[in-house]
Amino acid sequence: MVLLDIQHLQTTFETRAGPVRAVNDVSLQVRRGETVALVGESGSGKSVTGYSVLRLLPCGQGRITGGRILFDGTDLVTLSDPAIKALRGNRISMIFQEPLSALNPVLSIGAQIVEAIRLHRPLSRSAAWSHAVDLLASVGIPAPARRVHDFPHQLSGGMRQRVVIAIALACEPDLLIADEPTTALDVTTQAQILDLLRTLQQERGMGMLLITHDLGVVADIADRAAVMYAGRVVEQGPATVLFDAPAHPYTEGLLQALSFDERPPGARLPEIPGSVPSLHEMPDGCAFAPRCAHARAGCAERPPALQPFAEPSHRVACMHPRLPSAWRGAADGALAA
Repeated sequence: MVLLDIQHLQTTFETRAGPVRAVNDVSLQVRRGETVALVGESGSGKSVTGYSVLRLLPCGQGRITGGRILFDGTDLVTLSDPAIKALRGNRISMIFQEPLSALNPVLSIGAQIVEAIRLHRPLSRSAAWSHAVDLLASVGIPAPARRVHDFPHQLSGGMRQRVVIAIALACEPDLLIADEPTTALDVTTQAQILDLLRTLQQERGMGMLLITHDLGVVADIADRAAVMYAGRVVEQGPATVLFDAPAHPYTEGLLQALSFDERPPGARLPEIPGSVPSLHEMPDGCAFAPRCAHARAGCAERPPALQPFAEPSHRVACMHPRLPSAWRGAADGALAA
C-alpha cells in the first residue's frame, strides 16, 4: 500500500538573483514497511524534497509551487497549518542531519522526549516520562533510567543520534524521514545506527524516506532508490537494479567512485568531470549533458522525461541510457553484425 505519493513536486526559493527551482518535477512513492533512498550530491534537492513533505521550508523564502504530496490519500500541500502541525512528529517524523543542532542544549533529553510525546498524546507527565525511558531502552541506550536526565553535551555523537531517533519514534509514526542519519559518525557507529533503523522499521512497519549522499548506506538498507541531480530525479528503481545495472551516466559515475576501494593500489580516484550547474543558469536540455561523456546534440534541446527502462519499476531520465553491463556484449555484437 502506497503511504507517501509525491507527484510532480516543484519547490522554489526566492533569492537576490531571482527565483530558483530547487526541486523540479519530482515524483516518487514510499510504501508501508519500505525504505526508499533519495540519493545525490549536496545541492541536488534531496533534503529540500524531505522538508517539502513536512512543509518545513524557510518562511518567506521557500514555497511549494507545483505538484501534490499525498500522505495516506491526503494532500499535504493544501492542508491547513494546524492540520500539518498535528501530523509532524505524530504520523510523520523526521531525523535531522546534525543531532547536536536538533536537540535543545538546556533541556535534559528526557524532557525533550516528554515534550514530543505530550504534544500529541494525552499522557500525564509521569506516564510520558516512563515512556521516554522505555524509548531510550528501545534505541539501545544503556541505563536509560539514569541517562534520561542527561543533557545533550554529555552524550557521544552516536548516543545523541539515538536520542533523536527516540524522539522521532515517540508517537509511533507511519512515515519516518531520515535526513543523512549517519553523517559525521564513525563507521562502527554508522553500522549500529543503520541496524537500529532497520530493526525498528521492521518492528513497527513504518515507511522510511532515507536522504543520503552515501551509496554504501543505500546498498545496506534501501529497498528502492531515486537518484537526484540538479533538482530532478534522473533514475529510480529497485536498489539492486540500480547497483547492478545503472542506466543513467550519472548513476554509473557515482557507482564507479563507490567501487574505488576495489581498484589496484595507485589507481586514479574516479571522478565525474565538471560541476553541478547553478540553479540560476540551468541549461535548456539535460542538466547533466555538459558533464556526460555520452551526450549527443539532442541532449541539449530539452530535459529528458523519466521513463520506464528494461522493466516498469526501473525508470531513467536519459535520451541515451546505458545498457546493463550484462547486455552490452550481446548488443555490441548485434550492432557489429
